[in-house]
Amino acid sequence: MKKIMMIAAAALVVLAGCKAQMTSEEAIEAFQADLEKVMADYRAAAQDVEENKALTDDQKEDEFEDLQEDAIDNMIAVGKRYIQNYPKDTLVVPTVIANIYSYMDDDDLEDLIKPLSAAIKQNKIISRISGDLEHKHATAVGSKFTDFTVDHVSGVDADGNPVYVKKSLSDFVGKGKVMLVDFWSPWCPPCKAEIPNIKAVWEKYNGEDFDVLSVAVWEESRRMDWHNTIDTAAFYGMKWQQINNGHTEPADLYGISGIPHMILFGKDGTILKRGDELRGAKLEPAIAEVLGR
Repeated sequence: MKKIMMIAAAALVVLAGCKAQMTSEEAIEAFQADLEKVMADYRAAAQDVEENKALTDDQKEDEFEDLQEDAIDNMIAVGKRYIQNYPKDTLVVPTVIANIYSYMDDDDLEDLIKPLSAAIKQNKIISRISGDLEHKHATAVGSKFTDFTVDHVSGVDADGNPVYVKKSLSDFVGKGKVMLVDFWSPWCPPCKAEIPNIKAVWEKYNGEDFDVLSVAVWEESRRMDWHNTIDTAAFYGMKWQQINNGHTEPADLYGISGIPHMILFGKDGTILKRGDELRGAKLEPAIAEVLGR
């Protein structure tokens, strides 16, 4: 199955490279069609796996992971080919990168952006992605925490108006405890899917040397606000410490382009782990290792 997917994508990339030079608009349309072809192949292959009664659930899960990895690799390969064919196009290159950058690791993404022309680097999308990479470097594992302060809503007054209280990351991090900081938002399904994992480690390890802080960001990007954050946290039993009404600054400072994103800080505020190594089943062992338990 995996080989079939890879061969199909390889043929697709070759065909894209053989096309005559198109206008910017035509190239973008063709690129989007090629991406959809990759996704259509992925969905068809995943359906075959789902309907294969000879496979156990665990085997199917492994197949799904392989298919997803192949699809991501193929999408990146298609994108790189378009950038190679239209390296100076100020419309094509930003559009392509905007569609594939979230699937790329930081080093590969930097290598892709580095040789671009100054005109393309000034594009709003490329500039923001470059800024995120710079912030990630500044807050990489081994770095001390970067502080931020937000107008946290602690409740409402008698008239129902929000009561704002200044809260900073430094109120929680660097205070002698290992701190797991979860950047999330009430509209984010993957964020909610991680809550049981966070709750489990909080209930198991919360004490003198460990605690959890959830920082809500980007609430307004889905027409939500602090009401939704407070209500969602209560509904899911998020009894640990909270910062709501975060908007964009916390995520920007840490180069976070997707949520949930968790960062594990040491007792002195040094970043110990962050990102995928703290997701899902990896979370509890990572914290146990740091706490020496």
